[in-house]
Amino acid sequence: AALDVTRARWQSWSSRSTYCGEYKEAVQRSLLVLKALTYSPTGGIIAAPTTSLPEQLGSARNWDYRFCWLRDATITLYALVLSGYKDEARAFRAWLIRAVAGSPEQVQVIYGIAGERRLPETSLPWLPGYANSSPVRVGNAAHTQLQLDVFGELLDAMHQCRRQGLEDAASWSLERALLGALEQRWREPDEGIWEVRGPRRHFTYSKVMAWVAFDRGVKAIEQFGCEGPLSHFRALRDEIHRDVCQKAWNPELQSFTHWYGGTEVDASLLLIPLVGFLPPSDPRVQGTLARVERELLVDECFVLRYRTRPDVDGLPEGEGAFLACSFWLVSNYVMQGRHEQARKLFERLLALRNDVGLLAEEYDPSAGRMLGNFPQAFSHL
Repeated sequence: AALDVTRARWQSWSSRSTYCGEYKEAVQRSLLVLKALTYSPTGGIIAAPTTSLPEQLGSARNWDYRFCWLRDATITLYALVLSGYKDEARAFRAWLIRAVAGSPEQVQVIYGIAGERRLPETSLPWLPGYANSSPVRVGNAAHTQLQLDVFGELLDAMHQCRRQGLEDAASWSLERALLGALEQRWREPDEGIWEVRGPRRHFTYSKVMAWVAFDRGVKAIEQFGCEGPLSHFRALRDEIHRDVCQKAWNPELQSFTHWYGGTEVDASLLLIPLVGFLPPSDPRVQGTLARVERELLVDECFVLRYRTRPDVDGLPEGEGAFLACSFWLVSNYVMQGRHEQARKLFERLLALRNDVGLLAEEYDPSAGRMLGNFPQAFSHL
């Protein structure tokens, strides 16, 4: 009887999806994963239900993902809104506002499922870890990091909610506070989207997402009549755009780089056209895509986040290919009109799913197996 009730409830939830495009089964399975990662009492959505499943077998890259990452969660909010799940989107937006609103100038990368701010990281040395991968961790020290891109992801998620008719007074006042905090901090170096445990740098993606934050603030005023300093936000948006184009572009390499003044690329650069910073037809976008393909693409399918080295992220070298990055490459191929290549890559990635359609964080092409915490919201987004 319990199984019948459970099955009926999930089938009822699935039937509410408004998605009617291609690959419906895969899309619906991913939506189910996102729903299953939701903590019902608060609306918080965790990154994964596991801790310390290694990104490389036997390595120290083992993290606790049983928390709410603002980055993952805001993209989840966008996915739910676009798929017709507005009740879930409202619940999660309410969680976001509760978690962040108390101190927007101190916005964190990670929160607990009820909005907890302190998530101290400890190791459990008496546990051997999966496949002898240690340490086994509880908590995540990344909650103390500065990752400026989360401002852009938050503002973009709120913008998409506004476009879909989900709006309330609290959200715009929070956005204004976040933009005020970002105005004071966007020039600082940070740990970036990849949560490096090495030195802070001026990561290109962090600056691009600062541009996104002010761009969405401008759109809120121009398109939706929100009250705010329009000319000031426009000026900040333009200043950040110039800063990125001058300091992150390497004319010799014909590519944007991982950080200002660097010589290497990372996969987050694939998001530059996806967030609207530059059009896909821009030669700088095309040059960056070509360089990512040359330096980070493995087996014509799997995209590495970046070339791991201790001086970059403070950890031993080596990890699998990050599946979300491979899906970003699919999106870039679509935007470049390379549709056949995009479809081939997309279907190959879908074929990696297990027997119930789940994906981990990473994949090891040489071993033919998934790596990292599982199932991973970011891979399904």
